[in-house]
Amino acid sequence: MKTVKVNSVCIIYFVALLFILPFSAEAQRMKHSSGNTRSSQNISRQNTQQNKSINGGYQKSTSRDKTTKAPTNKTSTMDTKNKTNVNTNDKDARVSDNMNNVDRNRDNVSDNRNDVNRDRNNINIDNSRDVNIDRDINIDRDVYVRRPVAVYPRPPYAFGGYHYYAFHPYHYHPYHPFYWGPAYHPWGFFVAALAVTAIIISIDNQQYHYDEGVYYQESGSGYTVVQAPNGATVETLPTGTQTIVINETTNNYYYGGTFYEKSDSGYTVVPPTAGSVVENLPEGGEEVKIGDVTYVKIGEVYYQPIEKDGKNMYEVVNVEKVEG
Repeated sequence: MKTVKVNSVCIIYFVALLFILPFSAEAQRMKHSSGNTRSSQNISRQNTQQNKSINGGYQKSTSRDKTTKAPTNKTSTMDTKNKTNVNTNDKDARVSDNMNNVDRNRDNVSDNRNDVNRDRNNINIDNSRDVNIDRDINIDRDVYVRRPVAVYPRPPYAFGGYHYYAFHPYHYHPYHPFYWGPAYHPWGFFVAALAVTAIIISIDNQQYHYDEGVYYQESGSGYTVVQAPNGATVETLPTGTQTIVINETTNNYYYGGTFYEKSDSGYTVVPPTAGSVVENLPEGGEEVKIGDVTYVKIGEVYYQPIEKDGKNMYEVVNVEKVEG
C-alpha cells in the first residue's frame, strides 16, 4: 500500500511539473523577449538618434551653416555691389572730372583766343597814334632807288644790257644776315598776334601795322611781315638805327633794310639813295651773280659788297637799263 501511495505522489508531482515547466519556460521567454524588446527599442532609439544626429543633425547644421553663410554670401554680394557702385561712382567721377577738365581746357583756349582778340583790339584802340602818309615829301612809290646827288667817279659795270653804278670798288665778302633783335622779323614771316605796342598806318586806303621797325599786313588768321611801304611815317625809330649822310643838308636813317627821312610828322619811309653805305643787311636777301660780280639783292634793291674804313660793308647800287 505504501508503495502505491508513493508512486501516486510521484506521478502527481511529475504531472504538476509538466504543467509548471511550460509556464515557467514561457515566462522566461516572455521575460527574455521583453528584455530583448527593450534592448531592441533602445538600440533602435539609439540608432534613430544617431541617424538623426548624423544626417538630420548635419543637415540641420548644414542648413544652419547655409543659413549662416547665406548672410555672408549676401554681404559679399552687397560688398561686390557696393564695390561695383563705388567703382562706377569713381568712373563717373573720373569721367565727370575729365569732362570738367575738357571744359576748363576749352575755357582756357577760349580765354586765350579772347586774349589774342583783346590784344588785336588793343592795336586798334589808340586811334590817336594812327598815322597817314606824309605829303610833305614827294615820293614815287614805284621808285626802288633814288638817284645819287653826286656824279660817279668811275664807269659802271656793264652786263646783260644794264649798267651797275657804285662809288666804291667791288670787294667781295660773304653775305651774313644781321640779327636785329627778338622784335625783328624778315619779310614773309607770319605771326598769329601782334604786340599791344603796334600801331596802324594807313596809306592809300591800305592798312599796315608797325612795331619796332617791322611792318605787318593782316593775312588770314594772323599777320605777315611785308616790306615797309614808301610814305609810311612813324614818330620814333627803333634802337640801333644807323644814320646815313646823303649831303650837307640831308640824312637818311637805316634800320632792318628800311630807309627813313626826317619829316614834320616824324620819320617817313623813303627809297634808298644810290651810293648809301650800310654795315649790315637783314635776313631775306640773296646773293645774285651777275657776270663776274656778286651782289646781294633784297627786294628790288642791289647791294654791292665793299670795304670802307677797314670794314666789310654794302653800297646801294644804281641800276640803269642801257638805252638803244
